[in-house]
Amino acid sequence: MVPARGDMDVYRDPAALARALADVIVATAGLAMAERGAFRIALSGGRTPQTTYELLGREPLSDAISWSDTFVYFGDERCVPPNDEQSNYRMVERALLEHIPIPPANVHRIRGEIDPGLAANEYASILRADFGDAPHFDLTLLGLGKDGHTASLFPGTPPNTDDESLVRAVYADADVMWRVTMTPLVINLSRSVAFAVAGADKAQILAEVYEGPTDPVKYPAQIVHPASGKLTWFVDELAAGMLRKKTR
Repeated sequence: MVPARGDMDVYRDPAALARALADVIVATAGLAMAERGAFRIALSGGRTPQTTYELLGREPLSDAISWSDTFVYFGDERCVPPNDEQSNYRMVERALLEHIPIPPANVHRIRGEIDPGLAANEYASILRADFGDAPHFDLTLLGLGKDGHTASLFPGTPPNTDDESLVRAVYADADVMWRVTMTPLVINLSRSVAFAVAGADKAQILAEVYEGPTDPVKYPAQIVHPASGKLTWFVDELAAGMLRKKTR
């Protein structure tokens, strides 16, 4: 195990992983509200966290969070309209936002339908208005792509490029589209960061990212190491199948 890359919790299947992650979100929300009066979370897209969002959107967990004191942000977004099936916002809206009494003003989506550079600058302005130049999310959720990317930080370019901009536009060659993403600076200022990784198709890349040599240009997910926060990997048994040492 490489301690600098965080703790790892292995669950028997994606359903157990989703429930554990949902419970952590509820607990983190409660702590944040007790200490700071609000809960600020950056959500990720992808199939793995969708079940977690669905759990949070229905009882009993939907009643466990004070949604009026919760502020939702997005770690990245595809440059598509908000009603597009590829939109991270649309997935979160269907799975969670439509089912909870969160004030619309508390949900800050990335406007993927406008020019990518403008969308990035606009979102950075939102972060600065809400947090100042050093955004501290209570919790940031991340996924892991089969190429080692996380958020929209892709292999081949140093992931901390233009880090101080807080948010930047990036062209995803594999998808032939633009995306907008928070930079590692923002991610690593979070009080807590959680990766959610499930499925046998993620086993090899998880082993390489978690246990292999450090090369963030090849494996951008390795850039994630919160400066003063906690990093936890939530993975299922299939995703953990190629790890040399399974933990917790």
